[in-house]
Amino acid sequence: MVQIPKQSAPPSPAQRPVPTSADVARLAGVSRATVSYVLNNTSAVRISEPTRRRVHEAAKELGYVPHAAARSLRAGHTRMVLMPAPTVPVGPLYSQFFNELQWALSRLDYTVVQYGSVGLHGDEAARVWAELRPVAVLVPGSGLGPQGVAVLKRSGARAVVTMGPERVEGAHALLMDHDRVGHCAGTHLAARGRRRIGVVVPDEAGLEIFSKPRLDGVRRALQGTDASVTELPLAYEEEAAARLAARWRSLGLDAVFAYNDEYAMLLMRALQDEGIGIPHETAVIGADDLMLGRLLRPRLSTVHIELPSGRDLAELVDRAVREPGVTPETHEVLGARVVHRDSS
Repeated sequence: MVQIPKQSAPPSPAQRPVPTSADVARLAGVSRATVSYVLNNTSAVRISEPTRRRVHEAAKELGYVPHAAARSLRAGHTRMVLMPAPTVPVGPLYSQFFNELQWALSRLDYTVVQYGSVGLHGDEAARVWAELRPVAVLVPGSGLGPQGVAVLKRSGARAVVTMGPERVEGAHALLMDHDRVGHCAGTHLAARGRRRIGVVVPDEAGLEIFSKPRLDGVRRALQGTDASVTELPLAYEEEAAARLAARWRSLGLDAVFAYNDEYAMLLMRALQDEGIGIPHETAVIGADDLMLGRLLRPRLSTVHIELPSGRDLAELVDRAVREPGVTPETHEVLGARVVHRDSS
């Protein structure tokens, strides 16, 4: 264990007064109202471009930023969109989606805050989120119930959007049905003549909201055929993959849907170390279509997952904030298609 040496704190400089909008107004040679209109991006009042530039330059020179709490009191709500941090591991695909969404919301003048609520779940977590008085809440995964939605709305949230497998009463819903991911993989393997198909089910807690529908999707794809499905619990560890690969031939499997590309790459390496030929002895397919899968040899077949665009979701949030009384919308947003490469 590396210890960080203690250091004495440097002497604090003389504290400077916090700049105010009045200071910005004096430096820019405009009224405080004009400063407010410019920095709050108020569209109802026309301000010339040179004046806007002077105000922004003065604010930057002074280090002034608007007071979010005061702005919230005037408006009756914040411009904060709260995104609880996912409670399950998310890969590069979802990280890219969340980054795009945050960028799109910032373009609409919202401040996106990711909130880590470790140990809190569902309606209990909703009460903690409500303390921050967000104008909208985007909830990934499952667990939030109608009571939690009601708590958020009573605290001032104009929009609650869930992103998961089921709709929640009172919330806008982006339905992400991972059954179709497994169905695509199972259909592909069966079409390639594979009949004894393993399906990796990650051991990591929380991933069952993705893995169970994917397993069900494979089973649905093979229903009515002579193909069989074998469930393969697997931890994301080299040792666990090596143990599974060591007994692979005794399982008699000729194909595997490895849950996603990361698990597929982990298992494929272990199978190759055991001398198991891919795809001749065992076909392998993952999901997410990560670039790294294209660099492997053999190149990894995968299920390309199409997530909603961050811009479309940001516009849904903005629409719901501006019209809080509308009937909650429901959208099926998860697309899936197989990308056939060498491993299958």
